[in-house]
Amino acid sequence: VGVIAVATSAILIPTLTSASGPTIRQGTTTTYGVLAATTVTNTGVTTISGSAGGDVGLSPGTSYTGSSTVTRSGVDHIADAAAAIAQADLTIAYGDLGVPTPTTLAAVDLAGQTITPGTYSTAAGTFENSGTLTLNAGGDPTAVFIFQAVSTVITSTGSTMVLTGGAQACNVFWRVGSSATIGSGSTFVGHVYAQTSITAVAGATIFGNLLARDAAVTLDNTTIVNN
Repeated sequence: VGVIAVATSAILIPTLTSASGPTIRQGTTTTYGVLAATTVTNTGVTTISGSAGGDVGLSPGTSYTGSSTVTRSGVDHIADAAAAIAQADLTIAYGDLGVPTPTTLAAVDLAGQTITPGTYSTAAGTFENSGTLTLNAGGDPTAVFIFQAVSTVITSTGSTMVLTGGAQACNVFWRVGSSATIGSGSTFVGHVYAQTSITAVAGATIFGNLLARDAAVTLDNTTIVNN
């Protein structure tokens, strides 16, 4: 697992701008480790924390199962006004992430690659990670990485993402046109903005947050650190 640098700017400045990236109006989504539309489902012991916030949100749905074994540093917003606002902010941020023109990568699988700041897509419309992905900010801690997946993001069991050159997890974004699946025992870095659903398979660790616009977020012995 790579060294994950702590970034607290998301607490104070919910709109992200830098010389390396576009404006992303994150709004209140920054305080949520998990935000879903229909259901939040948890199996086993899950921990949600981080300096940006450890809230769990659900709107307009009301079904949050397995909450008794979720430890979170924030609060639950289940079908309340705060969750509705966060979902509206999620829609805005999702739109902002689709504005930059991406560089099209030849390979769908990001394993073994070192990615520098910028916006990326693939011709196939999906991203995978079967090994180790390195994100190198080149010494700029404000550098932004955006991955635009027209369809899915899927990471393999035990895969990992490493931050180098001052890269910050809070400046990594995944715009997912349908659903994201984070593999068992894997390490994932960044904010996941999914149109449909997000599944974190058993024992996954996420340095960022999981935000689903239309459907569910499913957790299983998940660790989320939202810095």
